[in-house]
Amino acid sequence: MTPQPPLTRRQRQILDFYQTYTEEHQLSPTLEEVAQHFGLNKVTIFGHVSELERKGALVRSGKGISRALQLPDDDPDGSVAAARDGYSIPLLGRIAAGAPLEVLECPESFDLGDLMPKDQDVYALRVTGDSMIEDGIHDGDLVIVEPRKTAKPGATIVAILPGDVTEETTLKRYYPMKNGVRLEPANSSLAPIFAPSIEIRGVVIGVIRQLPR
Repeated sequence: MTPQPPLTRRQRQILDFYQTYTEEHQLSPTLEEVAQHFGLNKVTIFGHVSELERKGALVRSGKGISRALQLPDDDPDGSVAAARDGYSIPLLGRIAAGAPLEVLECPESFDLGDLMPKDQDVYALRVTGDSMIEDGIHDGDLVIVEPRKTAKPGATIVAILPGDVTEETTLKRYYPMKNGVRLEPANSSLAPIFAPSIEIRGVVIGVIRQLPR
């Protein structure tokens, strides 16, 4: 049997929480419940949970979207394998395209069907604000994000900005500098954000817009 990749300290803490919560409630926690327990936002938790799934420590079932991840031993009926025939991605919340804001709970899911490769690890965020309109990203659009910790200069990224009380999340073009980072809006009427450091949570690889009927 191939050994599982080692877990980080935070991943082990999250996995332990899944174990404890499942034993107490007979079902797995939602991303929101995990985020509340650790005092982190859902984008941060999603990154850790995605790694746990990639390493085989958590598996995805078909028993509802909000509680789809569970421990491997909790799939005696094979529903995890059956769920792989379908494909949906979590809609984690709203992402600021103006002033940064904390990611908000948005208990939805978005079924992409055949629009994307089924083996691609992506999630969706709904845009609020107009700071990216010159890149064709408008208020209310869904951006499709591939989780990454690095990005090329000029890429549109999901950036985590450290705050005094909570982390803030924003969508901007990424330009590394000698003494920090410049986050550039795609709106000539808005000023860029300069930060000594940020955390990259993903790179935008697509935009989905629903037009009025």
